[in-house]
Amino acid sequence: MQSKCMLRGVGVCLFALLIAGCQSGSQQTETPQGAADQSGAQNEARSKGTRASKSEAAAPQEVKVAAPAGTELSVRLNNTIDTGKTSPGANFEGSLAAALVVDGKEVAPVGSQVTGTVTKVVSSGRLNRPAELELALSSLSPTGGEAVQISTAPWGEKGQSHKKRNLEMAGGGGGAGALMGALAGGKKGALIGGLVGAAGGTGAAAYTGKKEIVLAPETKLTFKLSSPATFTVKTKSM
Repeated sequence: MQSKCMLRGVGVCLFALLIAGCQSGSQQTETPQGAADQSGAQNEARSKGTRASKSEAAAPQEVKVAAPAGTELSVRLNNTIDTGKTSPGANFEGSLAAALVVDGKEVAPVGSQVTGTVTKVVSSGRLNRPAELELALSSLSPTGGEAVQISTAPWGEKGQSHKKRNLEMAGGGGGAGALMGALAGGKKGALIGGLVGAAGGTGAAAYTGKKEIVLAPETKLTFKLSSPATFTVKTKSM
């Protein structure tokens, strides 16, 4: 009877030792796995931080660039401007014929849109009043960017005066009339013929002397900034 009790006691002890050993092995197995998971999470976080830093470095950076007064803008017109049809204050549009570059940075590429105003227009008159035209730019919109208000010195053109030509035509008509009058009726005929011829010559001058300034689409004009203009330029970091 005592032997059976002893055997049972020994069995219970062995069973308890077996359970304790299993629990210890399980804890030892779980600990390295947890450490590995934690290490992986830390590595992933560091990797994400590195990728974010690289992405921020590669993103375009915005810088302000000031184009000084006197900077030239080469522009091609989009529409026709005619001194015989255009009114002062009328707006016109165009595009850059050459890129605007300041301090080695391209501020506005070819094709960037510009707008402007007709600041002065005089229609050609008869006899001695030539046509006049003045234009100025008011804004520049770099392709992909926002419009920037600008101020330029006026571009101008003045038609040639027809006064000399008109006088030549009137004088020529008077001389021809005097010659014909002299042949027909002596001195008196020459005087009458001269007056008639001069009147006819003046009429011809008035008819042919009117000449407007017409700027067709694609006409290339050069403007100069009258005051500095600041543009926002995007540059890529190296």
